[in-house]
Amino acid sequence: MSQQEIYQTAGFGQPVPRGTRPGIVVVDFTYGFTDTTYPTAADMTQAIAATRRLTDLARSKGMPVIYTAIAYHVGDVKMLPWLRKATGMAALIEGSRLVEIDAGTGIQPGDPVIFKKGASAFHGTALAALLAGAGVDTLIVTGATTSGCVRATVVDAVQSGFNVLVPADCCADRAKAPHDANLYDMHQKYADVTDAADIEQWIASL
Repeated sequence: MSQQEIYQTAGFGQPVPRGTRPGIVVVDFTYGFTDTTYPTAADMTQAIAATRRLTDLARSKGMPVIYTAIAYHVGDVKMLPWLRKATGMAALIEGSRLVEIDAGTGIQPGDPVIFKKGASAFHGTALAALLAGAGVDTLIVTGATTSGCVRATVVDAVQSGFNVLVPADCCADRAKAPHDANLYDMHQKYADVTDAADIEQWIASL
């Protein structure tokens, strides 16, 4: 049996139903991830541009757009196990440029920003409450990195009761292999992995 047949036989990869009230979460497109002068970053220009097309359209139709950023207090650094494993992340300190949302995303003053200390945008934050308050039934997740914070956010989104869509060209990672592998896995188990053009057409139709 091929890999695809194995997943199909197990009942994975079914299509995600789409509601009528989407929201967008833009995960960690901060300078610490997008400005390659920092060692934690990679070139995410194309993913940011594709995401911006969706967020601009969503805002024009009154749909919520929420951004996230990892930001640590200096006192967190020695205490958090994640920062022992991923030591470079310790540079993402509150108030530094590294934790600012990249202006290229087109973020607006009215867009909420969720600050977090872990991978998932849901863990220990008010994100689920904000989405529920906005009446969101289908969550579009974009951002960085595909294999880390995007994936963790997608898994928690499903577990929080949202149908999830992931436009692959709106996500970025430091390497192609983890990017591709995690998109495949998310598509089989947690979300519909699609592209910006498909999402744009759907949002425009609502």
